[in-house]
Amino acid sequence: MEVPKYFEMYHSFLKALSDRKVHTLKDIKEQVIRDFELTEEEMAQMLPSGRQPVWLNRLGWCRTYLKKAGLIESPKRAEFRITEEGKLVLCGFAEPCHWCGD
Repeated sequence: MEVPKYFEMYHSFLKALSDRKVHTLKDIKEQVIRDFELTEEEMAQMLPSGRQPVWLNRLGWCRTYLKKAGLIESPKRAEFRITEEGKLVLCGFAEPCHWCGD
């Protein structure tokens, strides 16, 4: 499998925050690894600069765009919480939502 693109990580990122609690970046990384079944080889792929793994760079862009869209907030550095708008996007306006139980 190829390392997912940043926009392919949106759902996984939001799912990691679906309980509406504050979660660390570590929690979100673990969710993405599980959801995409990333292998050690995939996680070891580096950017051409050799300074950062590709998947972490893409996760960073995923975070940036979710935050700019108002779907997540960051109460502290490297800590995130889903917003009401993010919950609606995650749930897809489904009744009842199978992620959060509402």
